[in-house]
Amino acid sequence: MAINWTDAQISQIVQSVMAQMNSSAPKVSANWDATQYNGRKFIGIYEDMHDAIAAANEGYKAVRSMTLAEREKIIAEIRRLTHEEAPIMAALGVAETKMGRVDHKIAKHHLLADKAPGTEDITPTVKTGDYGLTLTEMAPFGVIGAIAPSTNPSETVLCNCIGMVAAGDGVVFNPHPGAIATSNYAVDLVNRASANAGGPKILVASVVKPTLDTADIMFKSPIIRMLCCTGGPGVVKAVLSSGKKAIGAGAGNPPVIVDDTADIAKAAKDIIDGCTFDNNLPCIAEKEVFAFANIADELISNMLKHGCYLLTREQADRLAEIVVEKKVGKDGVTRTSVSRDCVGRDAKVLLEKIGVHVGDEIRCAIAEVPFEHTFVQTELMMPILGIVRVQNIDEAIDLAVKAEHGNRHTAHMHSKNIDHLTRFARAVETTIFVKNAPSYAGIGFGGEGHATFTIAGPTGEGLTSAKSFTRSRRCVMVDNFRIV
Repeated sequence: MAINWTDAQISQIVQSVMAQMNSSAPKVSANWDATQYNGRKFIGIYEDMHDAIAAANEGYKAVRSMTLAEREKIIAEIRRLTHEEAPIMAALGVAETKMGRVDHKIAKHHLLADKAPGTEDITPTVKTGDYGLTLTEMAPFGVIGAIAPSTNPSETVLCNCIGMVAAGDGVVFNPHPGAIATSNYAVDLVNRASANAGGPKILVASVVKPTLDTADIMFKSPIIRMLCCTGGPGVVKAVLSSGKKAIGAGAGNPPVIVDDTADIAKAAKDIIDGCTFDNNLPCIAEKEVFAFANIADELISNMLKHGCYLLTREQADRLAEIVVEKKVGKDGVTRTSVSRDCVGRDAKVLLEKIGVHVGDEIRCAIAEVPFEHTFVQTELMMPILGIVRVQNIDEAIDLAVKAEHGNRHTAHMHSKNIDHLTRFARAVETTIFVKNAPSYAGIGFGGEGHATFTIAGPTGEGLTSAKSFTRSRRCVMVDNFRIV
């Protein structure tokens, strides 16, 4: 994973972004402006969701009438600007959300710019026979209403826009309230790219202050033909209950199995590299490990060589109480939720919460825990990794499938035993299954295949791309165009 930005450069970018965003312009929330950056007013951002939807509809009318070559010209400019402005969006994302790592977010922007499919993904099919010819084409769906997350805000907006523009759709975003400025920066980038490439000045749209009310307007608008949600289980459920065609990218709790045939040193490095990528914000990232007992000590020893701090059981329990909060509702029922203050934070910051002070070289906290532990059962989205010893492949698969909680999102395994790999893949039924590599290989980072940040397990599209945002249309010519 090559990242070409030095710590000094990243620090300078962060300081610059913070200074630019702390302007005297009107604020959506403290210190953040969702309508401008560095004196440049964002294009396509509206106070009223109805106006945003209307603008997106005009964008749809424009893009659906374009040739594929014209769409591809806009997409090429989106890619160029994404590469060029990746450091700004990465620094802005970390500064606004307090989550993740700037260097890794830079890498994610470069990944999507290079590997998010464009118009090449929209391929027609033809069938000919005794009765003539049938042509099936992938047509635009219309105006799409999209929910963007706080974990990968600009990355998701840009990746979705590349696919949706390629498909010929319009799109209006209702960003996560915790990442409005970053999301709207990406919307503005797409509109600048469109104008630069000869397209409409406003191709996609968003709102200044996204709320549940603006989302509800989007869900109910007759102009919106499809909904695309990348977020938590609550908002995915709302989208799926809308009555519209919906793509839902939900939560995951990806398990990792390491058996005694694996290259243990490589497995340790791969797991920690994947688990700590952007501080474990990607839903595909390794969340818990099931290691064969006869190699567990060796695995842990090798993990310690790659920036890990080994927690005692007592330390793990104390940290678990901090990173997962318990609250008693009005109905008297105690409910748990992951601490917003801990998600995506550096391992150093998390360890300080239990009085453990480490250097910047520590990037992950690991602990050997029982299966029932919070570090195994809860998708924390933090560089914390619970490790469970298992006796054999049967126990490993049984526990890993249970820990995944039926999300069918992502799972990982390190093994040279084809039978073990096959059995786990069949049992866990995940959208992504990564073998002998870091989790990010599953989205094309060091692995083959296209990149996306909307992984639709609940609705079955899998790793979304341009064709996911189309509808199939058939044209039939009977007794003609058959030339053999």
